[in-house]
Order: sequence, then structure tokens, then C-alpha cells
Amino acid sequence: MSNLLQGLNIYLIGMMGSGKTTVGRHLAQNLKYNFIDTDQAIEAIAQEPISAIFQQQGEAYFRELETKVLSELSVYTRSVISTGGGIIQRQINWSYLRQGLIIWLDVDLATLKTRLAGDLTRPLADKLESLLETRRPLYAQADLHIAIQPEQSALEISSQIIEAIPTVLKSQV
Repeated sequence: MSNLLQGLNIYLIGMMGSGKTTVGRHLAQNLKYNFIDTDQAIEAIAQEPISAIFQQQGEAYFRELETKVLSELSVYTRSVISTGGGIIQRQINWSYLRQGLIIWLDVDLATLKTRLAGDLTRPLADKLESLLETRRPLYAQADLHIAIQPEQSALEISSQIIEAIPTVLKSQV
């Protein structure tokens, strides 16, 4: 698989609660890649949680930080990069994402609601349904669409991605 990828980064996109971080860790381990979570990188740079950034500086400031982090990470190779759910909303971010393989982890609304119930650290969780509706056409621009079933484990999803990657890369090469 590593020969086929030739060091190409893998970007995981999808809604908050879709499992990008957990699946990304498994995927990186299986591919012997580095793992980077853009939200964790933003929190490290800002030295505060994303919810505080949203409250104190607003969403626009957060999106600027997100783009800056993505631009810096896009120069890396051999990395699985888990992105924030809204990263796909800014056109400039697509120029960075398209430098790698973009994989959409698609989780249905009911499962997302269950996963995020009571999670107060997600600043936009209360707008889940409208966000999903708005973002779905953008997520659909990914190179690979992985429809996730509620009972699937992160390890199973990672294996599913690894099996599907060759089908997408053949068409890109």
C-alpha cells in the first residue's frame, strides 16, 4: 500500500463525531504514516480549546487559524490528517486538500446525534442537522466516500479505507 500511495497525504473529512481522529490514528498506524489532527494542532498553537476560540474570537478567526494550519500541514508527506468538520467550507482549503487523497467519513445524522449527545466541547453541535445539509455537497467532492455504519469499529473502518484506496489511486495515476 505504501508504494501505491508514494508518500501521498490522506485527509479525512466529515462531520464532527464522524470518527476522523479515531479512525485516522488506526489508519496511520496501519500505513506506517504520521497522524495529525488539525483541531489538536490549532489548540496547541492557540493554547486554548476550540470552544474558547469560538467564544472569544469567533468562528471567522477559528477558520483563519484552521486554514493556516492546513497550509502548513499540506507540505508534509506520509501523513494521515484528520480535519475539522467545517474545513471544506473555504475554497482555499480545497487547494491544500487536493494535494493528497481526500476521504469522506460519512455518518448518518442519528448516529452523529447519539455520538455528540452531551458533548459541550463542540461549539456547533446544536446546529448539526443544518450543518450536515449544507456541508454534504462539499464532502461529496472527496476522492473516496466511506459510508459508516453505526456498529462499525474504527479498526473496521480503517481496513475498509485501506481496501478502497487502490480503486481511487488507479484512476488518479
